[in-house]
Amino acid sequence: MFFNSLTFAVFLPIVFLLYWFVFSKTKSTQNVFLVLVSYYFYSCWDWRFLFLLLFSTLLCYFTGIKIEKSIKERERKLWFWLSIVFNLGFLGIFKYYNFFAFSFSEALNNIGIQSSPFLLDVILPVGISFYTFHGLSYVIDIYYKRINSEKNVIDYALFVSYFPLLVAGPIERATHLLPQVKLKRNFHFEKAKEGVYQIIWGLVKKVVIADTCATYANAIFDNYTSMNSLSLILGAVYFAFQIYGDFSGYSDMALGMSKLFGLDLLRNFNYPYFSRDIAEFWRRWHISLSSWFRDYLYIPLGGSRGSKLKQVRNVFIIFVVSGFWHGANWTFLAWGFINAMYFLPSLLLGTNRNNMETAELHWDFNSIKVFFSILATFTLSCLAWIFFRAKTIHIAFAYIGQIFTNGTFTSQFLQNQRYSYELLLLVLAFVLVEWNSRYKIEPISGKYSGLKMALCLLGIIALGTYADYKEFIYFQF
Repeated sequence: MFFNSLTFAVFLPIVFLLYWFVFSKTKSTQNVFLVLVSYYFYSCWDWRFLFLLLFSTLLCYFTGIKIEKSIKERERKLWFWLSIVFNLGFLGIFKYYNFFAFSFSEALNNIGIQSSPFLLDVILPVGISFYTFHGLSYVIDIYYKRINSEKNVIDYALFVSYFPLLVAGPIERATHLLPQVKLKRNFHFEKAKEGVYQIIWGLVKKVVIADTCATYANAIFDNYTSMNSLSLILGAVYFAFQIYGDFSGYSDMALGMSKLFGLDLLRNFNYPYFSRDIAEFWRRWHISLSSWFRDYLYIPLGGSRGSKLKQVRNVFIIFVVSGFWHGANWTFLAWGFINAMYFLPSLLLGTNRNNMETAELHWDFNSIKVFFSILATFTLSCLAWIFFRAKTIHIAFAYIGQIFTNGTFTSQFLQNQRYSYELLLLVLAFVLVEWNSRYKIEPISGKYSGLKMALCLLGIIALGTYADYKEFIYFQF
């Protein structure tokens, strides 16, 4: 059940009305209802996935209590590692086993040892990377005595399986969401209105920007050998806006609909394409994942403490692991490695904490530097996105090589029966709207909100793409 489907457009209002008019009497009734709704929502993908979600939930719930109650350190470690191993084990089997088995077999074949890998015929459960990380952070926080274990199984189940964030985040923390779940929610009109604005803007990002860019990006990437330099550059740019509109659009809708139920989720995107360096980009892109790896991997490894060599090692570890989190393919590892290389100069020069404030442009010479810094950062991001989008590393290098060797910069008629430049005006308008709204959560609120809402709805109806690109990219992760 996609957020941008007609089915969900019926589902959400029904849940909203039942939540506030039937099940709002106590915190318990609110939470039980949301848990049941979340399980139904998840079962719409494949009811068999529910058993894995329930197992992961109960595993972390019970091991969290055991860790807290255990007096001996050996017992605490036993329950802690039991939870870690089982959670990562299931994630590894479903998401990474076939990749490692095939890669190992291929390596043997390359040195003359004939091998045929044993592969598992399994479907990757939707959202497994997200809810696994919810549980891991919860157990880790209990082990290090940052939080107490949750004794109410319904409250904990809601923290893990809350349907707006279940399949594609943001990756929540127990310290942020569980305290809200423990309290009865009361309806606030202004908060609900903010939620509606954020849902609508997220839908604009998804169906108007991301899905329209997808028609062009796919036509170019799937036929890159016959594309000229200009089309290949535009293909990378369109994919950059496709993945941003798709994922940040989902996050906006998740945060918006959560406000309808009186809950606040972690912000996941903060206008990353207006970043002036790669360090700033990663403070603004997929914030919940970046902060998760910072807190649970980078800092435990030593973070920015120790020698420069150890700092460099830590940076490469978190970026490569982050790439691998996205999928079992060498292209994702390459994407992570490239971003680590991008980040390295900032680390070595000690400028990774620069540009903490939002970018500004004025009529002065400093603004010229800011503009070209934003442009350079976006260009580097697009180059890395080619590896993220390509099916193999060989295709990614071939795609980039064609950009530099073709040398033709004329407009091409694509297989989707359109000229590539037709989308540029729409993307430019989107960039201008985002730039003027970069201090806000979304651009609809404020003055003339009714008019802006009407224009967004008109854009969704008139310019939205609905035929072939309904699924959100990050559902596969």
